[in-house]
Amino acid sequence: MSEAPVVTRFAPSPTGFLHIGGARTALFNWLYARGRSGKFLLRIEDTDRARSTPEATQAILDGLTWLGLDWDGEPVSQFARADRHREVAEAMLASGTAYKCFATQDDIAAFREEARTEGRSTLYQSPWRDVDPATHPDAPHVIRLKAPREGATVINDEVQGKVTIGNDQLDDMVLLRSDGTPTYMLAVVVDDHDMGVTHVIRGDDHLNNAARQMQIYAAMGWQVPVWAHIPLIHGPDGKKLSKRHGALGVEEYRDMGYPAVGMRNYLTRLGWSHGDDEFFTDAQAQGWFGLEGIGKSPARLDFKKLENLCGQHFAVMQDAALLREYEAFLAATGQSPLEITQKEGLAKALPLLKTGIKTFPQLSEKAHFVLATRPIEPDEKAMKALDGVSRSILSELTPHLQNASWSREALEATVGAVAEAHGLTLGKLAGPLRAALAGRTVSPSVFDMMLVIGREETIARLADARG
Repeated sequence: MSEAPVVTRFAPSPTGFLHIGGARTALFNWLYARGRSGKFLLRIEDTDRARSTPEATQAILDGLTWLGLDWDGEPVSQFARADRHREVAEAMLASGTAYKCFATQDDIAAFREEARTEGRSTLYQSPWRDVDPATHPDAPHVIRLKAPREGATVINDEVQGKVTIGNDQLDDMVLLRSDGTPTYMLAVVVDDHDMGVTHVIRGDDHLNNAARQMQIYAAMGWQVPVWAHIPLIHGPDGKKLSKRHGALGVEEYRDMGYPAVGMRNYLTRLGWSHGDDEFFTDAQAQGWFGLEGIGKSPARLDFKKLENLCGQHFAVMQDAALLREYEAFLAATGQSPLEITQKEGLAKALPLLKTGIKTFPQLSEKAHFVLATRPIEPDEKAMKALDGVSRSILSELTPHLQNASWSREALEATVGAVAEAHGLTLGKLAGPLRAALAGRTVSPSVFDMMLVIGREETIARLADARG
């Protein structure tokens, strides 16, 4: 018999943005499924109606889409499945694995106060657990799980190892509230079962939940999924990730100009390893990723490592793909779209622009010479390079360029000859030439720029700079 296909899921609560920790959880689930020809499903846990808005849900979908994580089928709404959750609670009631509890909040508070006074466990033990249903009053009630009181629940976790929790530490949790709404614990188990989820890969803050959820699986006679509870992400200081550490949502990283492929590489490596490999492709990540490579300790954000990986990905990215992502970055950050001439010029310049950059804003700065339109406005530093002597030399250089063969070798020889005639090195003349062509003191090689923008534009910019 062949093994059942792998089915993973990502189940965020819509809170307005896709948290970087949630994004890594989604990525791990996506990699695990895609590397095994399985399914990666998406469920929106939108039962908190006060916080669950269409805008918040859309923010999560947008974050996943930008990160390049495609899911199978339509996203499932947990709230829309409430009738199914109630149906399971009623089935458990009928089988005797759940019971009606008529205790009020005052009753529960009194029980806990008495337990505290007597030094007993405050874990609530309902007096309704074994009451004959025939004697039940016609009154508001909740439905509780009839959890085992003795023995232990053992979680065999692929990351945390064997975790044993005594059943005397687990109460008869509420499955259905008195208003008939299902609790989170019940909904998660029913949804995972109905969606055919085989592997639950999630944050280790859910580890205790797994013990409770296993009792629902047992009560229903359902197959328990493979558990993998991954450590959370901490800030560089080793403390729980918070706003003081910087960006928390993936859209912030998108808006800062990190490429999605670099983010995928970095987040995959954050808390997971494959030997000493740091830089890898999506195909390699899918082929290599396994639960055994996930560490037990919290991972720490490292922006230098993120930037380093992004720089490596920029350098090897296909020009057409890089141009598409750059245009998407401009749109996402509300910047003006590229005009046709800018797009054509950038496409021509990309081979010499994409090395050494780590973000899209750095690409914008480096590509200023090809994106800007005449007259080129020099910045403060570039203006200093365009003094009277420099302008005079550029004026002398212009007719030589008009007659030069437009190849790198010929251009270097032409500029070098003019520089030598004035007792200058080629580097000394490159400064004002760069300022005239790019309006910046830092740019690609002046000869690369001349080859990209062409003879006519080069001469026109030198004429503008001469004043």
